[in-house]
Amino acid sequence: MSADAKGAEAERRIALSLESVEDFEFRVRFAEVPYGGLTIDEPLPVGQSKGPDPSRLLAAAVGGCLSASLLFAARKLRLNVQGMHTDVKVEHRRNERGRLRIGKIEVQIAPAIHEPDQTQLKRCLELFEDFCVVTQSVRSGIEVSVNVRT
Repeated sequence: MSADAKGAEAERRIALSLESVEDFEFRVRFAEVPYGGLTIDEPLPVGQSKGPDPSRLLAAAVGGCLSASLLFAARKLRLNVQGMHTDVKVEHRRNERGRLRIGKIEVQIAPAIHEPDQTQLKRCLELFEDFCVVTQSVRSGIEVSVNVRT
């Protein structure tokens, strides 16, 4: 990656908006991308389960990012990845104030690698998590700024 590409990536901004539809259902629109939006909703009994809830979206983001990072590292090391399956489980826990929080995310990745060079595979497995923007950000904590306009 060139220095210009790395600099542009470091300053990359992502924008999206959410618009309420009904009850806990929201329509998410992603700015500056060619694909459509997404419906999110809380599960029953609070919402109507018309789309994934935020916890599921976070699980998908972590699992998707780790899978892509593994694929990226494997390709850099010339491993022949022919497919991949990833399972993600989220465990909710209550904090000291009784509020539900995501306590743990478990990710199992099963890549199908044709005749892997064991040295390269070992190196790939040591490196790939460091490429995962989402997982490493979640692990270290993300600054969140909230402003409610009334």
